[in-house]
Amino acid sequence: MRAVLQRAASASVSVDGEVIGELTIPDGTHGLVALVGVTHDDTPETAARLADKIWRLRILDGEKSAADLSAPILVISQFTLYANTDKGRRPSWNAAAPGPSAEPLVDAVVAALRASGAHVETGRFGANMQVELVNDGPVTITLEV
Repeated sequence: MRAVLQRAASASVSVDGEVIGELTIPDGTHGLVALVGVTHDDTPETAARLADKIWRLRILDGEKSAADLSAPILVISQFTLYANTDKGRRPSWNAAAPGPSAEPLVDAVVAALRASGAHVETGRFGANMQVELVNDGPVTITLEV
């Protein structure tokens, strides 16, 4: 699994003009936006490891983690994280797991984060989503497990 993790001062995700997930972040603090991609050999154990890494990565104020600060997390599925652009100008999506395999694993990341105590908002798997965020710092980290 792969994730792009961004430290956010604000964040929301909409589908068809309706906000379906939004982080409530008090002024002067942060939340996290996690774009999550799944490949063919990922498992529920991979999802649990990724969730733990997201929850405990020390990229918030004072080198603290979301776990340390109870920071909210917005998780959005992102199959394009597995784009292969080695040949030509058209990306190949062959490395991305198909929806029926990927969706339960994205759900497993969300479930593992919630089981750890995180407040998690989500996008809608497979939907055309509009994501708005203020990336503070900016801080953007790529994770792979």
